[in-house]
Amino acid sequence: MSMAPQELENSASKYAADAIKADSQGAIGMAITKYQDAFETLMKLMRLYPDSKLNKIYTERIQAYQNRIKALRSTRNGNIEPVLDPNASPEEQRKSLARTHANTQSDGNMEDLILKEKPNVKWIEVIGLDDAKNALRESIVYPSKRPDLFPLSWPRGMLLYGPPGTGKTMLAAATANELDGYFINVDAASMMSKWLGEAEKNVSKLFSMARGYCQRESKPVILFIDEVDSLLGDRNSEVGGEIRAKNQFLSEMDGVNGKGKEIMMYVIGATNKPWSLDSPFLRRFQKRIYVSLPSTEARENLFELYTSPLQKNARVSSSSLAKQFDGYSASDIKDVCQGAQLQVVNELFKSPSFSELVEGQEPSQPREITMADFRDIKQKRKPSVSPEMVRAYHKWSEQFGAL
Repeated sequence: MSMAPQELENSASKYAADAIKADSQGAIGMAITKYQDAFETLMKLMRLYPDSKLNKIYTERIQAYQNRIKALRSTRNGNIEPVLDPNASPEEQRKSLARTHANTQSDGNMEDLILKEKPNVKWIEVIGLDDAKNALRESIVYPSKRPDLFPLSWPRGMLLYGPPGTGKTMLAAATANELDGYFINVDAASMMSKWLGEAEKNVSKLFSMARGYCQRESKPVILFIDEVDSLLGDRNSEVGGEIRAKNQFLSEMDGVNGKGKEIMMYVIGATNKPWSLDSPFLRRFQKRIYVSLPSTEARENLFELYTSPLQKNARVSSSSLAKQFDGYSASDIKDVCQGAQLQVVNELFKSPSFSELVEGQEPSQPREITMADFRDIKQKRKPSVSPEMVRAYHKWSEQFGAL
């Protein structure tokens, strides 16, 4: 079944936003991947709806993304100004410029695949997931603040697993923020693809870089490896280079776990496919934390959060929506609210009385969002996680979970 046009446009917008963020922070490899995802999604949208009046706009966006990809790929041969995040402060934009210039001159090409930042994500922004929050607090936050209370040391490796869009990255970022530490975000899939043939050496470089930040600045460092299954999957079917890279990772993890209280460095892996990890890697992640779909209460809070800036009818009930959208992830719920807003905006643009923004004239406004709009969206927007997937996570948790 084809995706609805607003879903595809939502996806393309998200990819573009992620690309701009990565681009602004000098993470060139990640930015290229996200720009490609954005223009491929728009191409699909244009193929499915060739008569859409918006195709001219989509074509211009595609051209802009392709031009940026070409420019980024040329940075190995020269300097290029980064795209700046329009939501960033002037100081943050200045730092982005400095980071990108440093990265393009780096002989190791290491930092173009990571996002290194002090996260601005608070625990209160991570809705629900209380068990996961508590596990991360007791494993990372408490020992970092009072190491004297942990004579037997504490876990340094954590695995966050569960369906996509449930908040695994936000959990890790919020943990780093509470510690006032560094958050090094690595996309394992991009890392393995880019470093084909020299992954072993660069796994070592990655850990050395993380330890360096920790030691030089005396602050905790969280090394967050997304899609860790791309790096740590079943080793039985791999070629020699991949096996050596994974053996190097095991060795580095042993080093992190064996440092005692000397260094405040933690490794958090995230995966949607925990069953693809074999036992040697699971042993290095002492805490294995299931990040589940939101509960009814969490869904209600999520709808309250995402509908708060929208013009909605007084009868729109977050508690009622929470019951109707059982099985939807946090990311799904945000997409649903975006879809409802797009629906009323689309109506406005198509209405005969629509007037564009003109100086001195009051612009047209969309009508209020109603419960009927959410019912319409539910017919088009199904949950991204099936009941079969949820059962698979529960079964794996019964065997390997370690909260």
